[in-house]
Amino acid sequence: MNQHKITVRIYYEDTDMSGIVYHANYLKFFERGRTEAFRQTGLGHADLLEMSPPLAFAARRISVEYIKPARIDDLLTVTSTVTEARGARMVFRQEIHKGDELLATADVLIACITLEGRPARLPKQVIEYHQAQIADDSN
Repeated sequence: MNQHKITVRIYYEDTDMSGIVYHANYLKFFERGRTEAFRQTGLGHADLLEMSPPLAFAARRISVEYIKPARIDDLLTVTSTVTEARGARMVFRQEIHKGDELLATADVLIACITLEGRPARLPKQVIEYHQAQIADDSN
């Protein structure tokens, strides 16, 4: 399956003075989910930096919908699904749940770039892994 899930506990540092998660912190939770989903390919961010040329990922577009607030001490599940992996880009659909309750969604376009900021093709291993997962999901 082309889905990856992690859990995130909400700490005091994640909240505003009312005990509700500050909106920008959802971006951190989504980033953690994408990073762990990327590790499923067998590569990590440090591996990208060791390639020739060294590569990195940059968020090109993020669209977030905040549905319900998360609060201090909540245990959340971040689900990350790659819906496209080709050329120099990956597209993620992400959700944050508290139990069965949907709290936030994000559609994220990630660009693969050189350290000079130029677009670069995704590593073959990444494309093959995600295309196989996407094909399995459609069957």
